[in-house]
Amino acid sequence: MVTAVTSFGRSGTSDWLVQRVSGVILLAYFLFISWVVLTGVDYTSWKDLFAQTWVKVFSLMALLSLAAHAWIGLWAVVTDYLTERLMGTTGNVLRISAQLVIALVLFVYVVWGVQILWGY
Repeated sequence: MVTAVTSFGRSGTSDWLVQRVSGVILLAYFLFISWVVLTGVDYTSWKDLFAQTWVKVFSLMALLSLAAHAWIGLWAVVTDYLTERLMGTTGNVLRISAQLVIALVLFVYVVWGVQILWGY
């Protein structure tokens, strides 16, 4: 079996499973937040809601799921379209550069999200 160094789960099956599980977590979080917003929320109740540990953990799970989901999806797109065959000799440089930029942006978003959720 061939594994890609920059793949998230090291195999197509595990990447597929991470995509599905992260998608379910994101759907559950979206439905939860939608329900909260649609039932009416003001600043005080929103602040009280996010002061609860289970909401912070659920939000962190959604944030990490979003990062994993985005990484796998963008990795698939980048490796499909930025290749030597399609782009010439610069294909590998562009692919690796794009993956580094994507990884850096996702890392910054996760760190920023954790700071927002758990910071004071």
